[in-house]
Amino acid sequence: MIGNGRSPVNTQLPDVTPAATENHAVLPKALRETMARFATGVTVLTTGGEYAHGMTANAFSSVSLEPPMVLCCVGRSATMHEAITATRSFAVTVLGADQEHLARYFTNKSRPRGAAQFDGLDWQPGPFTGAPLLSGSLAWLECKLAEQYDGGDHSIFLGEVLASDWADDRQALLFYGGAFHRGIGGTPEQIG
Repeated sequence: MIGNGRSPVNTQLPDVTPAATENHAVLPKALRETMARFATGVTVLTTGGEYAHGMTANAFSSVSLEPPMVLCCVGRSATMHEAITATRSFAVTVLGADQEHLARYFTNKSRPRGAAQFDGLDWQPGPFTGAPLLSGSLAWLECKLAEQYDGGDHSIFLGEVLASDWADDRQALLFYGGAFHRGIGGTPEQIG
């Protein structure tokens, strides 16, 4: 039995001895389906200046409070990868539930490139990086690149947080099961 009183889907666990794991490979489709069961917030990563660019991302996490650090993971073939590497900085806008249109916009490969992709959007330049911070968001952070690590077909960018702010009384935009959902908002109640 698992914590909710239900039996797990697979009642027998596979053999996890070293010999069994040597020839076992997790296929990308299976990993994608597995990770779709993990609800995440939705962000837009941005860079400014000559390398102005935006990209929807949910591979984002807090790392440390002292010093303040976060990480984001970006595919090596993505335009954002080159932009963060070149500018050595990035901003993160945490989207609210009413900003699904922005999440979709920044995944659309036919949108304009460079600074033109921000035309017509409500944003302001970050005071430290100049990267666009999207208005009406749940929260935002500005970061300078502290470290870059190899993460397979992605790079893990560790950012030192230079500034952050948030809004109260807004619902979060969540991504779960391959679809967008509205999350909790305002001041969450503590459980337990």
